[in-house]
Amino acid sequence: MRHRLVSYVLHAISGTLGSLRDGLEKLIELPRNIKQAFLLLLDMFFVSAAIWAAVAFRMGHTDFTLGPVELFCAIFTVFASAVIFLRLGLYRAVIRFMGQQAIWAVIAAVSYSTLVLGATVFFTRAEVPRSMPFIYWCLALLMIGGSRLTVRAYYQAKLRSLSKNVIIYGAGESGRQLLTALHHSDQYRVVVFVDDNPQLQHSVINGLQVARAEEIPQLIAEHNITQVLLAIPSASPERRREIIDSLVGLPVHVRTVPRINELVAGRASVNQIQDVDLDDLLGREPVPPHPELIDRCITDKVVMVTGAGGSIGSELCRQILLSNPRELLLLDNSEYALYQIERELNDIMRERNVHVEMVVLLGSVQDQRRLETIYRTFEVNTVYHAAAYKHVPMVEYNVAEGVANNVFGTWYAAEAARKAGVETFVLVSTDKAVRPTNIMGASKRFAELLLQGLAQRESGTRFCMVRFGNVLGSSGSVVPLFREQIESGGPVTVTHPEVSRYFMSIPEAAQLVLQAGAMGTGGDVFVLDMGEPVRIVDLARRMIRLSGYEMQHDGHRADHIDIEFIGLRPGEKLREELLLGSNVSGTGHPMIMRAEEECLSYAQVQRYLTELMHYCDTMDCAGITAVLNAAVSGFGGHEVRYDHLWRKQGKVGHRVPRALAKPVPAGTSNVQELFPEKSQ
Repeated sequence: MRHRLVSYVLHAISGTLGSLRDGLEKLIELPRNIKQAFLLLLDMFFVSAAIWAAVAFRMGHTDFTLGPVELFCAIFTVFASAVIFLRLGLYRAVIRFMGQQAIWAVIAAVSYSTLVLGATVFFTRAEVPRSMPFIYWCLALLMIGGSRLTVRAYYQAKLRSLSKNVIIYGAGESGRQLLTALHHSDQYRVVVFVDDNPQLQHSVINGLQVARAEEIPQLIAEHNITQVLLAIPSASPERRREIIDSLVGLPVHVRTVPRINELVAGRASVNQIQDVDLDDLLGREPVPPHPELIDRCITDKVVMVTGAGGSIGSELCRQILLSNPRELLLLDNSEYALYQIERELNDIMRERNVHVEMVVLLGSVQDQRRLETIYRTFEVNTVYHAAAYKHVPMVEYNVAEGVANNVFGTWYAAEAARKAGVETFVLVSTDKAVRPTNIMGASKRFAELLLQGLAQRESGTRFCMVRFGNVLGSSGSVVPLFREQIESGGPVTVTHPEVSRYFMSIPEAAQLVLQAGAMGTGGDVFVLDMGEPVRIVDLARRMIRLSGYEMQHDGHRADHIDIEFIGLRPGEKLREELLLGSNVSGTGHPMIMRAEEECLSYAQVQRYLTELMHYCDTMDCAGITAVLNAAVSGFGGHEVRYDHLWRKQGKVGHRVPRALAKPVPAGTSNVQELFPEKSQ
């Protein structure tokens, strides 16, 4: 019988709590104005109940009757309390997010209500115990404040049940700020701090234990941790990589707060949690810039960037802006890209409180007349030529247009610079130009040969080029693609198990270009000591594991993402190179080398350019490839297989002759356009 009674009582309590929970859920879902009215009525009920309970508590019994005066005091206090609570803004605060300021507001409101009650009792000489107002203050505060804290506790408990358990790595100032920012979040529930400082380990900060890094695997298993948030913005790059490497094999998503320089500059805040930086994925130390080299061709000079809306061009603009040029010219044929970079640069100038005269120019680098007019009108000192088609398969599909843009765009921009007396012209090149296996790489190597040929002429313009590998995070690069594939659940597509590439970050690439321009003497090819190439499949595995997933062969978890090998794309090769040979020399920068490579004479450049223009005009892909085969070392036996026009015309599969076609007659308009002084 007793067991049945206990069971009945527990069932009744459970039912009551369930009803209260359901009622609270319905109350939370009501419109805000209805909730505020309901809360005001509830507070007035608590005020009335506290007045009655205070008298009963002081008298020691509930068998009492309030006279007309006492009832007047109670009713007046209720109405006065309603006005006070409204004026103090008790109903503007959202209870579930109530903080310290809202709690003090409740204390102040109840105190004013108590003063009203005390004054009313005193002036009306109501027959109630004199200590009753003090008891009322305690009871009203308990009911009004306690009800709010109960709702907040319930809502936070609900959030904790739905949120992800996370660890904050770093118990310093940034970690504590991140914890405060996440307290009211419905996404994360911080379980524990982890820190490398022995003095902080095993202490308690803001109610959380500080554990050692070695305990992370155990903590992940015990608390079902899904993410580790790195709050170590001031850590050195070496230490960040060590920490990330230690977390790669664990079944957690590793994310981070912005770096210390972004926090100090005001470009980011601690609560802006983001994926691991691309530099950390790269796993190598960025090349430190030499400011004096960057400033040499920029400070107090008129600088122009072609392809200013692209990945490299836009980063060049950002860094040039901070070196105080007299004027910055942005040229691109994409209206939208120019609009985007102009807005961003204006925002940077406002944030940094700098002012640079900025000119946005729509135009194509294949329009030599416009380029020369721009150079002369604005008296340009330095040109950074970043305009090019860089996507290997896309150029394979559009051979004539790809070559026209990469080769003749470079020729027109450089020739116009020579005629206008530009001091320095820097070409942004690529490692795909070394022994190329595709049209894009061959066109970029031919562009390098053009500048080397121009450098042989008497000219006041210094021509140089900068050759580097793949850029992390640029449009069309593997990192954004891999992230998109991981977010959609996979698979992550890799072309070949053995494919590898050299990598650098976009800011690092831009710094190299700016520094190389200052070191050029004429016809120089600069390359960066980029360390060892990175296997793409290793990069994919690293990104998958840092996103909290495992690969299928890891086996013991269901949430895995597969890697799918899809084969090399048109024109791609397994490994890229940075040098045609081993003949390199040092420069003023310890990480930048000057390559000593074979080049063409200016007369050879003229002949190849003339033929190339003829074949581009007639869209003869076989002729274009023949010229590139003859001019570019290491580019031989390439067949036109993918060009859309040639496929449609049924010309795909025609063998490309090794020998060049007959030279174009010197009197044609193409020759006059390329070499006006020769035709005269």
